[in-house]
Amino acid sequence: MREIQAGKITETVAKLCQEVNFNLGEDVLTALKSAQKKEKSPYGREALHQILANAEIAKKEMLPLCQDCGTAVIFIEIGQDVHIVGGDLSRALNEGVRRGYTEGYLRKSMVIQPFSERFNTRDGTPPVVHTEIVPGDKLKISLMCKGGGAENASRLGMLKPGDGKTGTIDFVVKVAEEAGGKACPPLIIGVGIGGTTDMVMTLAKKALLRPVGQPNPDKETADLEKEILRRVNDLGIGPLGFGGRITALAVQIEVMPAHIASLPVAVNLQCHSARHTEAVL
Repeated sequence: MREIQAGKITETVAKLCQEVNFNLGEDVLTALKSAQKKEKSPYGREALHQILANAEIAKKEMLPLCQDCGTAVIFIEIGQDVHIVGGDLSRALNEGVRRGYTEGYLRKSMVIQPFSERFNTRDGTPPVVHTEIVPGDKLKISLMCKGGGAENASRLGMLKPGDGKTGTIDFVVKVAEEAGGKACPPLIIGVGIGGTTDMVMTLAKKALLRPVGQPNPDKETADLEKEILRRVNDLGIGPLGFGGRITALAVQIEVMPAHIASLPVAVNLQCHSARHTEAVL
């Protein structure tokens, strides 16, 4: 049994919260630079130029990439041979987010009583946490800071089994079309297929943790990713909604089995400021 101090988890989460808000990942930067070369619209190319320039300034000046520093979404993979000591996991994660957002001067956007008074928690907490027990003696922390605009455009569809592949493609494309420029394209589109209503939404968000453009290892699913990406980019929405070829940088799908009577499909849109990172303890 390997022991991991709760304080180390807090320290790591605090660091990740700041790093992910100041530094756009190399996978995202590579995808944006590639998109700039492919984009034919002059307005679209200029939008991509500004996005890349913004990323340079954020990194150099240690400033947030976007004024919306998002909801901290944390995926934790806990090795079954790990024992957390010196505190509990939930408090460690909350304290990490609190420190990261407060000490990094990141905008705090979480409110309690969201249906009425909407009081700001003033420290970026609580994070949304997904926990999975896996083999081994490591603890993996994957952090995504999810902006409100892209999250608001995400959707769940309970399709009929007979809708199949065609219905799935049409649903995802419709979500992207209805989002238009509101989700700050070019997008990374996370798609979950299968499971139940709660699980499929988690799958769609988890798909966004994959390096941008890395295909699903299953060939049929990878081909589906390509087809949806082609259809979305045919919409002509373009970078930041100014028109053009590059409405999305990638479509990333996660699949699991479903009930014989169900075809759940979830779409979780991520804006061009695709802030995700990870650490292993």
